[in-house]
Parts: sequence; structure tokens; C-alpha cells
Amino acid sequence: MTQFRPSLDEWLNAELWPQGSHVDTPKVYALLDGARDPRIEPLIRNSQADFCCLYAGELTPSLSAAAPYLLRLDPQLPYTWQLFEQSWGQSWGCFVTAPAPITLDELRGHFRTLLRVTDPDGNLLVFRFYDPRVLRVYLPTCTPEERAAIFGPASKLIAEAGNGHSLIVYPADPAGGPSARVSGWPSAQLPESIQ
Repeated sequence: MTQFRPSLDEWLNAELWPQGSHVDTPKVYALLDGARDPRIEPLIRNSQADFCCLYAGELTPSLSAAAPYLLRLDPQLPYTWQLFEQSWGQSWGCFVTAPAPITLDELRGHFRTLLRVTDPDGNLLVFRFYDPRVLRVYLPTCTPEERAAIFGPASKLIAEAGNGHSLIVYPADPAGGPSARVSGWPSAQLPESIQ
């Protein structure tokens, strides 16, 4: 007997929009690193969706192409599924869930405060917290205060796991609960022993 296995799109839809996509449900965004792939910026700009660049001011074309972007996702529109299809397993960025009243500008303002950090020698460095490979290593080491500073108005940060078959869902305030939940895609590509 064959077990039902949802498609990647069905699984991501259930994970990112568990309450559906309505005016009063949490909004979902992709926080994307333009430097990861030259297809990212054109996909964002052609989406006709709400988006913003985390960098301020007039950017050169090369810096604009490599910048981090925040893109509102809508499960009813094709660009969302095009993004999933092209980005899955490529570490293009992470997903952000925010309460419905939080605006794109509020999220941008918060995430812009995280773009630069100072190392122990006082050197200013770019902090690519939106890279899932960075987020997966950094977030579990955070104190409650550091965690609050990373999340700001966001309620969840969601990163692909390194295996390309799972998501790691980080709640803003675990409130004594688990600091992360791993959700595996029950795909036909995974061996039965992993599912």
C-alpha cells in the first residue's frame, strides 16, 4: 500500500500558512540573500508583490543584485511557488512570519538594525543572519535578550535544514517550550527510515 506523500508545495503551504492566508492571519515573508543567486533580484522585482531592499539609498547595479530583500509571500500567487521551486535546497534565505498588523516597513526597519556587527577587535562586519546556514548555527546560541533582538516584531524565523528535506521553525519566544521545531517533508525522496 502506498502512503500519501504531499508535494513540496503542499507541505510548504501547510507549514507556512497553517491557518490559511487571510487578512487577520500572520503574514509570511521571504528574507532573501541576493548574493546567493543572480535569479533572486529579478524574481523579486518581477513578482509584483510587496518587497523592500534592506540596504538604504541608491545602490549600484552590482550591490542591488547582491543585497538582502524582504518579499511578502502569497500562497495564491504564482511567484511564491516559483520562488519555492527555484530556491528549495539552495540556501537563498529564510522565511519570516509576523502578526498581521506588522507592516513590511516595520520588519525592514528592524532587520536593518541587524545587518552590521562589531567583532572583538572593533571591526565592523556584515552579519548575514538571513542565510539559513548562519541562522541554524547562531540562533541556538542566543541568550533570551539576543533572541529578542534578532526576532523583533517577527513571531517565527524558519530556515531550511541542511539536508534539503526539512524546515527548522524557530518561535520568537519559546516561553519555556522548545526553542525550535523540525518539520520534515514526507517526500518519496526520503528513505522510509528517515520519515
